[in-house]
Amino acid sequence: MPRSNFVQDLINDRPPLSVEQYEKEMDAAIRYIVALQEHAGLDVVTDGEWRRKSYIGVIAELAHGFELGYNPADGRPWTVVTEKLSPKTSGFIAKEVTFLKKITGRLITSTLPSPALLGERMWHPEKSKKAYPNRDDFVRDCVPILRKELELIKAAGADIAQIDDPHLCLFVDPQVRSQYPNADAAADFSVDMVNAVVNNIKDIKLAVHLCRRAGARVRGEAQFQGGYDPILSQLNNLKVHHLTMEFTAPGAGDMAVFKKLREDFEIGLGCVSVAPGQIDSAETIAARVRQAAKFLAPERITLNPDCGFAPGSGAVVSMDEAYQKIQNEVAAAKLLREEFNK
Repeated sequence: MPRSNFVQDLINDRPPLSVEQYEKEMDAAIRYIVALQEHAGLDVVTDGEWRRKSYIGVIAELAHGFELGYNPADGRPWTVVTEKLSPKTSGFIAKEVTFLKKITGRLITSTLPSPALLGERMWHPEKSKKAYPNRDDFVRDCVPILRKELELIKAAGADIAQIDDPHLCLFVDPQVRSQYPNADAAADFSVDMVNAVVNNIKDIKLAVHLCRRAGARVRGEAQFQGGYDPILSQLNNLKVHHLTMEFTAPGAGDMAVFKKLREDFEIGLGCVSVAPGQIDSAETIAARVRQAAKFLAPERITLNPDCGFAPGSGAVVSMDEAYQKIQNEVAAAKLLREEFNK
């Protein structure tokens, strides 16, 4: 969820607070953002990831071995692996769930970065080479850290654990694929690492978000093009129950791809644009879902925004705009439930 100036100050310790005061103020902020989601009518809520300085940087809360700083290019938080990983006190993310369980009766989603994503973003050829000359070895060492946290997330009572994998979605783009000696092998490795995290974890819905970097439209980064067909075999090998797939961005491809996916997948349809300034009407959202329903049984579809509403830790996005988008998503769900239950 978008971060107000107040939340940004809390996250960045401006001004410095005692642990007790920080917790008091952050708890109050999260009560607000959960109440906003409930009032809008969402069936499944999160804490907005507001306790995290960086979505992927949260790994540094779970393991030693990272150098924390800021990217000189844009000033965003930047975490780089510089030493062999060793476990810290586990449970940072699980505590997010524990607090949510106290304040809401709605279903709760908790999120983790994928191992290969950590490799892409946190391994540096110079800064990391002493500890990990090979990027893949770093990725493999992330697996037990993430798996332990997933076990704690489950124990804390989360209903859904979502692993975000923009890295896997790189391989939809022909230009990106051409940069790898064997793009399929690299995509297979990404899936193998996710499967190692989730293998034999039961009694919680496991999801993978195939992020196409919707935030790139805000930050000016490359946005990857191409339908999902090039990674179909990898998707079908994921040991999860749910795939969240973005479909509002140009270049996302044909929804007929759903017919090629395993029939036991629930599909989180990215049907709400997260681009700042673009507020899809309930009817626009519903029309996207109706298109998906040509290829999927409607009971397999959940409605999702394309990505998060706060693309990048420093992005300025209107909270009222995000609230309106959620309200329209809920209104679309109501329309569709009435249509498909006839």
